Amino acid sequence: QLQLVESGGGLVQPGGSLRLSCAASGWTLDYWNIGWFRQAPGKEREGVSCISSSGGSTDYTDSVKGRSTISRDNAKNMVYMQMNSLKPEDKAIYYCAAARRTTSIQSMCTMRVNFGAWGQGTKVAVSS
Repeated sequence: QLQLVESGGGLVQPGGSLRLSCAASGWTLDYWNIGWFRQAPGKEREGVSCISSSGGSTDYTDSVKGRSTISRDNAKNMVYMQMNSLKPEDKAIYYCAAARRTTSIQSMCTMRVNFGAWGQGTKVAVSS
């Protein structure tokens, strides 16, 4: 069974940075497209960034374009999201999730696919 565990969340000041990590186990990571999703209080869960199984394609929601970068290291079974210039509206629980590599990353980021695994989430807070 594929298992995903997020880490790297925390409290940061506006304008600060965090790097979120997603560690995979139980299955070869390169079978999976990986996405980062977030859910803020009172809001629906939304896709933030997604990356194809090889790392060759990425997709981002408009609100984080230019501020966030998703990357992966399949040899280390790791996926990352670097988040810069953080804003209070970025506050949320962030989850990583996996879908089969045959899915499009655009469909994945709009949550129009079946996911094979979800992590437990890591909390990001942005406050001065």
